[in-house]
Amino acid sequence: MSDSPRVVDNLVIGGGLAGAMAALRLASAGREVMLVEKERAAHHKVCGEFLSREALRYLEQAGLMPRDLGAAEINSVRLSTGDKVVEAALPFKALSLSRHILDAALLTRAIHAGCDVRRGMSVEHLEAQGSRWQVRLRNGESLLANTVFLANGKHDLRSWERGEGKQGDLVGFKMLWQLTAAQTEAMRGCMELFLFPGGYGGLSLIENDIANLCFVVRRSELRKIGPWPDLVASIVNSNAHLRHIMDGAKALWERPLAISSIPYGYLAGRPSGIWGIGDQAAVIPSFTGDGMSIALHSASMAAEMYLSGNTADDYNRRMHTQLKGGMSLATLLSRAMVTGTGRRLAPILLTLFPHAIRWIATSTRIPESALLNAPANLDPPSTLRRTHIA
Repeated sequence: MSDSPRVVDNLVIGGGLAGAMAALRLASAGREVMLVEKERAAHHKVCGEFLSREALRYLEQAGLMPRDLGAAEINSVRLSTGDKVVEAALPFKALSLSRHILDAALLTRAIHAGCDVRRGMSVEHLEAQGSRWQVRLRNGESLLANTVFLANGKHDLRSWERGEGKQGDLVGFKMLWQLTAAQTEAMRGCMELFLFPGGYGGLSLIENDIANLCFVVRRSELRKIGPWPDLVASIVNSNAHLRHIMDGAKALWERPLAISSIPYGYLAGRPSGIWGIGDQAAVIPSFTGDGMSIALHSASMAAEMYLSGNTADDYNRRMHTQLKGGMSLATLLSRAMVTGTGRRLAPILLTLFPHAIRWIATSTRIPESALLNAPANLDPPSTLRRTHIA
């Protein structure tokens, strides 16, 4: 038996939104695609789970209708801090759906298009070898890939460090809650954004009327407050509106999900020869609600540019140009929001300038002119389909 590594035409590392979308578009164009995902099954992630119009556009192009999956509608945003609350309508319709449901649905679409999906496999090493990429999996298997799409999220791949973001001192937490019936109805259609000393977060309904609480806090503040129960109590007690919403709510997990360190403000741009997509392309502060849009957009653009004969460095430069303005503004606002000055000014500014929400939401989003259309061949002939799940 030969010990030569298997040669793969297109390798996608990571099975989240970016990886699944890139795999779907490539497989639909008739290309050979293998996707490796370290988790054996769909799972929850630290994510605000906000689907803006840009994200919805790309999902619908992929044949997914989030409302059919149980997504909750979001029409407005409420910002609260201390004893102050300000509400404003969103300039677009949005939805909220858990990554547990959404990632699985999009990956299933990629499988049906012919992508060879290998779950429970993680990459230990990635290195350029001539015109190919040498890949070593945790199980000891070696691959040679002609092209690699890196979609491993906010965590760095060993031997392929991404670099620090501009705001790297935040720790992210997520917990699902069951609110009372009255609280659920009061929240319906609204995204709750809240500020607290050293951080900010969001609370919104997802499928089955479950509430998703997701927030970030400065590491220095976390050290002062202590463990999860004390952290939640501190946040709730500092915000009268949030305290009212959460009174009597029941946590659905024994412990929260957490992530650290989050490289907010990271934006790829240096030549690398690799197709970094999703959080490997850009990590925008979570309060903008644009993270999932960037994941889907970057994956779609990478696949289209690759199929058109462009290089990974061409793609990196284009993504950098498209996102740098919104990323700079989002990071500046994020830094302000975790300071006392930012928390005091936010409700005042929103009261005096109701259009601020519209301006922020528009200024930190992917430019409309950059959004892509669906490729004509998104559903390939059955003869091109090679479905495999390991």
